[in-house]
Amino acid sequence: MKPAKRKSLKRRLTIQLLLFQIGSIIIVTVAFFVYMMSDGTGSALLSSEAAQITANALIRGPDGKIVLRETPEYIKLRRETPDFWFVALTENDDIVQGGQVPEAFSNMGQTLNDVRISNIRDAGMSYSYFAVLYVAIVRRVSGPAGEFAMIGHGGPFSMTLPILLFSNILILPILALVSIATIAAIPWIIGREFRALSAIARTAEAIDIDKRGYRLPDGNIPREVQPLVHAVNGALQRLDDGYERHKRFILDAAHELRTPVAILQTRVETLLEGRARSRILSDASRIAVLAEQLLDLQRLGGQKAPLVPLDIVALCRSVVADMAPLAISQGYNLSFEPEEEPILALADYASLQRALMNIVQNAIEHGGSRGTITIKIASNRVIEIADEGNGIPEAERELVFDAFHRLKPKDHGTGLGLSLVQEIVRYHNGEISISDSSTGGACFRITLPFC
Repeated sequence: MKPAKRKSLKRRLTIQLLLFQIGSIIIVTVAFFVYMMSDGTGSALLSSEAAQITANALIRGPDGKIVLRETPEYIKLRRETPDFWFVALTENDDIVQGGQVPEAFSNMGQTLNDVRISNIRDAGMSYSYFAVLYVAIVRRVSGPAGEFAMIGHGGPFSMTLPILLFSNILILPILALVSIATIAAIPWIIGREFRALSAIARTAEAIDIDKRGYRLPDGNIPREVQPLVHAVNGALQRLDDGYERHKRFILDAAHELRTPVAILQTRVETLLEGRARSRILSDASRIAVLAEQLLDLQRLGGQKAPLVPLDIVALCRSVVADMAPLAISQGYNLSFEPEEEPILALADYASLQRALMNIVQNAIEHGGSRGTITIKIASNRVIEIADEGNGIPEAERELVFDAFHRLKPKDHGTGLGLSLVQEIVRYHNGEISISDSSTGGACFRITLPFC
């Protein structure tokens, strides 16, 4: 099953903040619009159509005063807009009102006069607006009784909000600049705040079992993340302490084993020849190998020795000499076949020697106590160790390098030898593989790099 794609927290925060700002702008705009279209006393929004209908209904009476005539259009407007009202000012400062005029707009004579003189007399303007404590649209209209400066409330919806929002052309570029700045600033701000987390992630990637002492940095990080960092650092400290205890235990156990095993082997060798002697020697050898393998684990986990040019033919010859008594006592012959001499490779003598001895020990354990164990060295720095046993099934050839893996549940050995061999070969920047030997057994092939 394909794992689900993880979403970026940075991207999610950016999108959520942008949506929040957009939603806030929409809510404020809608609320402002509702407020202006409501029946409150804080707004006077009069459409141009309603203003013209009202101006056509205003006529001069016999006494020269402005009176309101109930024209069919005006009656229809009042019927469609029950809360319609208006305040109109003539050029002679005569004021005419109609409908239920809010108290805030009932005395607008001087105000309308000021607005009329400063704005409405501009022939290019058909309307204007002012906003101090109130919002209103001031219309300039002409009728039978002359020209009027008029405010009011009512008329079709068509022009109220667009006029208020876009009558000043500066609103559009300001809104655009604010939007662009917001879109650019939010990701930058979030990215800057996430730098500390990125540093923590880079440090976490460098954590390695072979390089202990790493801790996640806890300075200059968000307070919400500090508990997690402290918990991880505490876990790393406990792991380091446990590893050190484990390391000391293995070292102590291995060193304690070496002395009694050496004494045991010496005493057994003084016994008379026989089958019991061979078995005891074999068991003592296994214990000795286990002790050396435990020490090898610590050597690989500690500071590794530098690689230097070595004659691997001489090294393999010493391995054959050391392992010959055990192999012969278990019924094997040993064959040593270098292609030429010397053959140089970059290696650490002690660790590579232990790797080759582990492979020969493995051949002795699983070769069926018969045939010949052959060690070949090619001029291209390839070392082959082959036996004449039953071989290793192809499906198991990668698994045998896992620690504590055994081909058979009750098989001899600890399951550490080949795992150590693989680690040593990797340390030498080499490669190891398993194939079938020409005689049907297993063939371990180690390839070392050039000097």
